[in-house]
Amino acid sequence: MGKRSKKDHSKTSAVETKDTPDKNNQAPTKLKKEDYERELFNLQTELVKLQDWVKETGARIVVLFEGRDAAGKGGVIKRITERVSPRVFRLVALPAPTEREKTQIYWQRYITHLPAAGEVVIFDRSWYNRAGVEHVMGFCTEQQYKDFLNYCPAFENSVISAGIVLLKYWLDVSEKEQHKRFLARIEDPSKRWKLSPMDLESHRRWYDFSRARDAMLAATDTATAPWYIVPSDDKKRARLNCIADLLSRIPYHEVPYKPPKLPGRQKPKGYVEPAMKHKVVAPRY
Repeated sequence: MGKRSKKDHSKTSAVETKDTPDKNNQAPTKLKKEDYERELFNLQTELVKLQDWVKETGARIVVLFEGRDAAGKGGVIKRITERVSPRVFRLVALPAPTEREKTQIYWQRYITHLPAAGEVVIFDRSWYNRAGVEHVMGFCTEQQYKDFLNYCPAFENSVISAGIVLLKYWLDVSEKEQHKRFLARIEDPSKRWKLSPMDLESHRRWYDFSRARDAMLAATDTATAPWYIVPSDDKKRARLNCIADLLSRIPYHEVPYKPPKLPGRQKPKGYVEPAMKHKVVAPRY
């Protein structure tokens, strides 16, 4: 298979956007598990081809994900990285800045994570923290916030001018769906770790974060570095739509693969497997 075009990634009905109505002007029906898994596997296969192309050509790609808490960023990132090498697809999810980092130029802690040749860097939240949580929660001054909105387009232009592909995705979850997901995190023991004090504040201050989002998009949605909005109330469709869009925006092609010949085993030359004396995991299943 050769180069994939934007059209190729939009052919299947399973990858329609959540808000796309069907022929009767109704919302799409729930995506069947088998359809979702088939489409996801096909897209992940293309991601492997993209990986080969990145390694072959020395391409440098940055994909950043932003959105409200519980918008589904982690789910999309997990499906992108599931079948590719972490040495090529590198995930960056930075904690709160240290006291030393707070004294640096704001962009400094992010620049160090930009890709070298043959790398795809995925930011699970990024320099846009300043336009969102830092601004809303008062973690930066008003002047620092304004400076960020003014200088961000120039910073991103410099990244792109250096030959790095930059893709920016905003996962857009509704107020009702976010509320539902937060309740699920409270009730499900396996999800409780996802609910932080900051999540509770983001739930309370929905409209403060709405205003911050609107100002951010207005200031940083540029011709050279546009934002791509991913409706994410339907998690499965959001994952498929986002990955398909990502693939459509990178001019990769399939690198020819020559299957290696598996060499034969060496002869034992008297080697005998010793009796196992170590502790062995109990066969509970």
